[in-house]
Amino acid sequence: MALEPNRNYAATAGARVGAEVDEGLRAYMLRVYNYMALGVAGTGVVTLFMAANPAIMQAIALGPMKWVVFLGVLGMGFMSPKIITMKSTVAAQAFYWVYCALWGVMISPMIYFFLQTPGGVMDIARAFFITAGMFAGMSALGYVTKKDLSGLGRFFMMAIIGILIAMLINVFFVESTGFSLILSIGVVLLFAGLTAYETQMIKNMYAEHYGQDAVAKMAIFGALLLYGSFVTMFIHILNILAIMRGE
Repeated sequence: MALEPNRNYAATAGARVGAEVDEGLRAYMLRVYNYMALGVAGTGVVTLFMAANPAIMQAIALGPMKWVVFLGVLGMGFMSPKIITMKSTVAAQAFYWVYCALWGVMISPMIYFFLQTPGGVMDIARAFFITAGMFAGMSALGYVTKKDLSGLGRFFMMAIIGILIAMLINVFFVESTGFSLILSIGVVLLFAGLTAYETQMIKNMYAEHYGQDAVAKMAIFGALLLYGSFVTMFIHILNILAIMRGE
């Protein structure tokens, strides 16, 4: 009987720690989603700025700078895990905002085209809301599922590399609208699955590093991952809508 108070204390302490972890996880995930939403909004601002300045946009889109921007987005995406090891949270945030801005520069010619096309604004709105719905559903799935998705990481990496190669082949050699449609459908499905995988990974990272200073930078890293998936899905859903309308 003398052990009962100790058992009760241990149970109470364990419940308290568990509640703190749950509360911290909710705050952490909210920070991730807030960063991601602000990144999407920032990209929209950059895109609209570029669209309102066609001379600047065309100079980038029609010159070698487009490859610099493309390689910058690609390189920063692959280097994004370094955010966690940066000494400064400010540096991690700067990395994230530059990444979002480069995306805005890169997609501005496509958005400009839709803004100049009858019905294009509605296509942009439809693509955004479809993307938001898919993203919310898949991210929620990744958050609540008990199934371990970590084994899919290598598959997603290989699939992304394959998609990139197929896109370059289509741009430089095939130039097929049908092939572009198939690629875009594949990209949307791939990144929808990737969203669930990334959400679970971001959640698990908090559990592994609970109470450490790296949590703030992990939230920025997580936002960058989800942001990249969201924007990629949006672009290809917009492309699907354009092809279906015969643009």
